[in-house]
Amino acid sequence: MANHKLLIYFFITILISLAVAFGVHLLVLDDMQKPLFDNKIVLSYVINFVLVTAIFTIIYLLRNQFKTQLGIFFIVGSAIKFLFFFMLFYPSFNADDNINLTEFASFFVPYSICLLIETFFIAKVLKNLD
Repeated sequence: MANHKLLIYFFITILISLAVAFGVHLLVLDDMQKPLFDNKIVLSYVINFVLVTAIFTIIYLLRNQFKTQLGIFFIVGSAIKFLFFFMLFYPSFNADDNINLTEFASFFVPYSICLLIETFFIAKVLKNLD
């Protein structure tokens, strides 16, 4: 069995980071006296987790066979994330022709955390290519 330490480390990092961010996010909403579970916040964290782990896993597992195409895979993954945003979140967020701060944050906070961690780990993958 191949050594997949980086993949396991990625899963642990993304899971812990999103769990902590979700907790902090709920604390901030509570402090602002906003509803905690509005704006599809749980769905947003779950979808971002599933997408980022799937995309990173695919890139990681195909890193040796498709060295020159990894950037394309990353861009396609980003496009898929935006597609999910526009299909699942944007219609309800924009129903009143206004996306407020809590709606924006419910998607953007987990998305940005996932993007930062994914980018960091993909840089490690690229650095370690043969």
